[in-house]
Amino acid sequence: MEGAVRVQILSQMGISEVPSQYIQPPKNRPGSVTENIADLSCKHVPAVDLSSEKESVLPAIREACRDWGAFHVINHGVPTKLLDDLRRACFSFFNDFPMEDKLKYACNPNFAASEGYGSRLLVSSENETVLDWRDYFDHHTLPLSRRNPSAWPHFPPEYRELMANYSDEMKALVQRLLALMSESLGLKASCIEDAVREFYQNITASYYPPCPRPDLTLGLQSHSDIGAITLLIQDNVGGLQVLKDGEWLLVDPLPNAILVLVADQTEIITNGQYKTCVHRAVTNASKARLSIATFHDPAKTVRISPVSDLLLFCTVCNKEEE
Repeated sequence: MEGAVRVQILSQMGISEVPSQYIQPPKNRPGSVTENIADLSCKHVPAVDLSSEKESVLPAIREACRDWGAFHVINHGVPTKLLDDLRRACFSFFNDFPMEDKLKYACNPNFAASEGYGSRLLVSSENETVLDWRDYFDHHTLPLSRRNPSAWPHFPPEYRELMANYSDEMKALVQRLLALMSESLGLKASCIEDAVREFYQNITASYYPPCPRPDLTLGLQSHSDIGAITLLIQDNVGGLQVLKDGEWLLVDPLPNAILVLVADQTEIITNGQYKTCVHRAVTNASKARLSIATFHDPAKTVRISPVSDLLLFCTVCNKEEE
């Protein structure tokens, strides 16, 4: 079992200052970030309506992936009830049950990317002593040979079934999105998925307890995802930020939407046409926040390289820009 103190315990102690290991170096602190979303209304992450005609969807996806590396999808086909029920079940696991019961599912600290309940997952490469103000539960969901629902919480009682159903829905949506992303580049619909091959899918529910010093901490440090594509749902609290043109922008939660984040391997596959999204999570002093991220990584034996059809195209484009 992981020996780290859960952040939720620290928050519930009513401390007025955060322990030193959670304090970010001055250059990484979010204190100076603009948090008034009204001031950033012209810079909102784009939203793409998947029920629209393909003639309008493809250019919208192309622009979003090139300029942002992120976009919301609406009318995506995933049942709203499933989104709501899963958020409710995950929040209940973190908030409604004794710590001694939750610790029965604690991560094994001796293995990287260990499945289970933990607090220390992503650590800054610059300063390995700085911790995120976050607890999480990581689920190994695909391929099916990795899926072991008995390793997931049995409380609330519907938790395991909801997580399995959500995993299947996310796979179907990712296949649809990768096809649209491929077509938006003039490639055959299966191109990016063919490069990724079998999905290795993990679903991570992150719980961000209230923090007494949000100006000094981060719920999740700045990073880009290492896989192919990430799908994220938030609650209505908000706290996710994306880096756009050197500025950290708050991603305002959009009801019933799913946020798409382009990850590192897709940037490689598209030869830099589509940019990986650098993002982080900030904390707040009054409300707990929940998000659920579904990561889709390439098969472990696959060597990722740019699609050949894009190599010459990108070379010509770069010369024209010069």
